[in-house]
Amino acid sequence: MATSILIPSGVLGLGFDSAALERGMGLKPDAICIDGGSTDSGPFYLGTGTSKYSESVTRSEWRELMQARERANIPLIIGSCGTCGTHQCVDWMYQMTLDIATEQGQSVRVARLYSDQDKASLIEQMNAQKIAALAPLDQISGALINQCENIVALAGIEQIILALESGADIVLAGRTTDTAIIAALPIQRGAHPGSAWHGAKIGECGALCSTNPTSGVIMIEFDEDGCTVQPLATDATCTPHSVSAHMLYENADPIELFEPGGCLNVAKASYTAIDERRVRITGSAWVPADRYTVKLEGAGLCGYQTSSLVLIRQPDYVANAALWCEKLSVFLHEQVATRMSVADEDYHIELRLIGVDATLGALEKNRSLPAEVGVLMLVTASSQTMATDVARLCNPFLLHFPLTESEALPTFAFPYSPAESERGAVYKFLLNHVLELNDPMDAFELKVEDIN
Repeated sequence: MATSILIPSGVLGLGFDSAALERGMGLKPDAICIDGGSTDSGPFYLGTGTSKYSESVTRSEWRELMQARERANIPLIIGSCGTCGTHQCVDWMYQMTLDIATEQGQSVRVARLYSDQDKASLIEQMNAQKIAALAPLDQISGALINQCENIVALAGIEQIILALESGADIVLAGRTTDTAIIAALPIQRGAHPGSAWHGAKIGECGALCSTNPTSGVIMIEFDEDGCTVQPLATDATCTPHSVSAHMLYENADPIELFEPGGCLNVAKASYTAIDERRVRITGSAWVPADRYTVKLEGAGLCGYQTSSLVLIRQPDYVANAALWCEKLSVFLHEQVATRMSVADEDYHIELRLIGVDATLGALEKNRSLPAEVGVLMLVTASSQTMATDVARLCNPFLLHFPLTESEALPTFAFPYSPAESERGAVYKFLLNHVLELNDPMDAFELKVEDIN
C-alpha cells in the first residue's frame, strides 16, 4: 500500500509556500510531517531548553498546518519540538496546539513523546555498560552526566509508530532523528524499509533536495519497492543529481546512515527521473542492528561571555592582523594577571579575525586581505561580572595597541557604544554517546490527551 508524506519545510518556523502546501494537500497525503529543529544552531538551545525560532512565526505556521490537517483528517507529526526537543519545548508546542485548537474549534487527540533523560538513571545505565562513546569523545562518566543541564535521547520510528497507534491526530515529539518522523508511517504500513529511511533522509529538509531549495514543500510517496520524490512549488524540480546529493548533507558518510535499530545503506540505490519534476529511488537497503541503541545529546554550562568588536582599516595592521592579535593576546593576559584578581582557569580570551579566517581558522585556504578586518574578542569567565570586567580592562588596548614598540599608538574604531556586549550564559555539547535499550520505549515517555 502506497503512503504519501507531505513535508511543508525543513523546519517549523522557517517558512513555506502556502500555495504549494495547498497543491500538496490536493494530492491527498496520508500524513504531514515537519521537523522542529536539531543541533545545527549549537548547544545553547539544548542547554536552556528553548527554541531558536520566533514564537509568533511558529504559531502562525502551526495554525496553517493544523487547519490543513483538520480538513484532510490525517496525522500531523513534528519531531524535535522547539529546536532541542526537551520537555519544555514539547509542552511549549502543546500549549500552542491547545490555544489553536480552542481558537479554531478543533477536537484533536494529541500525543506528546518526551525524550528527556534522568541523570541518575543514566548513571545506572553507564555502570551497567549500556552507554558507549561516539568519536571523538571518550567514555562517559558520572561527572560528565551531572554537568549537563539537559539530556535527550533521539527517538526512532518505533516511538513515533506507538504514538500513531494511540489514535493521535497530532504527534508532538521531543528529540527525534530528522528522518524518523517521515519514515514511521510508511514502514508501519508496509513500505520497503530501506526506501522509507532513504526517502525520509532525502525529504528531511523539504525542498533542499530540489532545484529551488527555498520553495519549501515536497511530497514523497513510499511503496513496497521504493519511493518517489516530488516538489510542490511550480518553479521547483527534482533531478537525480539534486536528490542523490542530499545524502551528503549533514552526513559523514554518503553511503551509510545510522539510525535507531539499524543502518541505511544506499550503495546500490538508483535515482531515476520519472519526468521533468519527479525522481524515483529504488535499491536502498536497511540493515537491522544486533542491538537497539539511541543517541544521547547533552549540553552544559561552560561560563558567561562578554564580547567586543573593533574594526581595523590601517593597511599595515590589516596585513599583519594575525600577528597583532597574537601579540595583543599575550599582552592582555599579562594585564589580567598583574592588575586583576582573576585566576587563569577562571577566564578565557579569544580573538577572531572577521574577514580573514573567523569561520574556518587554520583550515582557511583563501587568505586574501580585505580593506578592513573586524577583530571579535570573546571573553568567557566563570561569572558574567568577571567576563565584563576583563573585557573592560581590554577595551583601550583593542583601540590603541601597537604592532611594535617604536611606532605611534594606532587608533581603531568600535562600531557601537558601549563596546562590551554581555552575551550571558554559554553552553557546550558534552555528550555524543549511544544508549542501548532493551525496549525502544525504555528511554521515552508517551502521554496522550484529547482536546475538545
